[in-house]
Amino acid sequence: MLGLRAVLARVYRGEISADIVGKPRLWYSISGLLLALSIAGLLLQGLNFGVEFKGGSVFTFSKPGASIEQVREAVTSGGAHQAIVQKAGGGWRVTTESLSSSEVTEVKSSIAEDLGIQAAQVSTQVVGASWGGEISEKAWRALLVFMILIIGYLSVAFEWRMALAAVVALVHDLLITAGIYAWSGFEVTPATLLGFLTILGYSLYDAVVVFDMIKEVTRPLGPTSKVTYSQAANQALSSTLVRSLNTSLVAILPVAAILFIGTTLFGAGTLKDLSLALFVGMIVGTYSSICVATPLLVQLKEREPKHRELRANIARRESSAKRKAKTAKAGAMLTKAADDRPEPGADEPPPDDAPKDAPENAIPASVTVRKVVQRGPRQQPKRGTRQQRRGK
Repeated sequence: MLGLRAVLARVYRGEISADIVGKPRLWYSISGLLLALSIAGLLLQGLNFGVEFKGGSVFTFSKPGASIEQVREAVTSGGAHQAIVQKAGGGWRVTTESLSSSEVTEVKSSIAEDLGIQAAQVSTQVVGASWGGEISEKAWRALLVFMILIIGYLSVAFEWRMALAAVVALVHDLLITAGIYAWSGFEVTPATLLGFLTILGYSLYDAVVVFDMIKEVTRPLGPTSKVTYSQAANQALSSTLVRSLNTSLVAILPVAAILFIGTTLFGAGTLKDLSLALFVGMIVGTYSSICVATPLLVQLKEREPKHRELRANIARRESSAKRKAKTAKAGAMLTKAADDRPEPGADEPPPDDAPKDAPENAIPASVTVRKVVQRGPRQQPKRGTRQQRRGK
């Protein structure tokens, strides 16, 4: 436990950096799988557009003790064929196909009779298909204007490569969020469009933060730099990784509370469309800004001549350093071998006239040994006590 806390603390301080930029194939494979599932959901399931887009009739009333089956049976017995029942707080919201005035009156009477409420308590709303088409057209127009403004801003503030990477990440987020909507069967309402525009802004904000740090870190790079653009970008991404994760976590928690707690416990059905778009979009947006937009930007930048020259210079210096280290290692091995070589004559056999049983430290016969005899008085120390010597 303490080891995990120490690792997390080092990651938080930026002492440990993950090689996110160096693994583009991994992130592209994950994104490709998510995009394939999303496109399959859009083609097979399709989006469940709400009455605001395709037109229809809406019946709203309050009956706390009723069940979904009872409400659906009361509506269909009145002549409606496509009834979508939703619980909104303590009331009910039923969406059907477009009905005429007489059919709407018949459905109201059926609801009042089967559920035991007055017909005046059932409010109705009829939405035409033309109005839904107008809303759809305005939504697509707003999305197109948003994309144009984003591309223009990023191209001026940064460069076109960053703008391209950010737009690819935005399209990536839109497709995955729409695919999850298709598989989940959630109804697409105007609130959903607001959620889509919100997640686009959030994803863009995260990408701009990362790009700004990359721009600051890679600005001093030159032909004599010691790191490549990819390494510098990975360092910049690592320094903003914890900030991005913390921001995403703080933003996702209240949205998750609305989506999972509000819709199940409090019946906030009108907010689940918006909360699902925000919940999915924030998670996918954080992932795309870190693992899609940044590696794509690095791949585009590495194709520039100056960054290719920088990479070639670094590779040349590394190869030269390796060559020098290899040469120094070979020289050290030669020196060691020379030091371990025995001295001349050390392993020569003894002379033939030497006795075979002579000890190892025996003096050779060719050496003359002379005995030195001392001549003259010997200087011996005086014996006796000091008084004895004085008395003499």
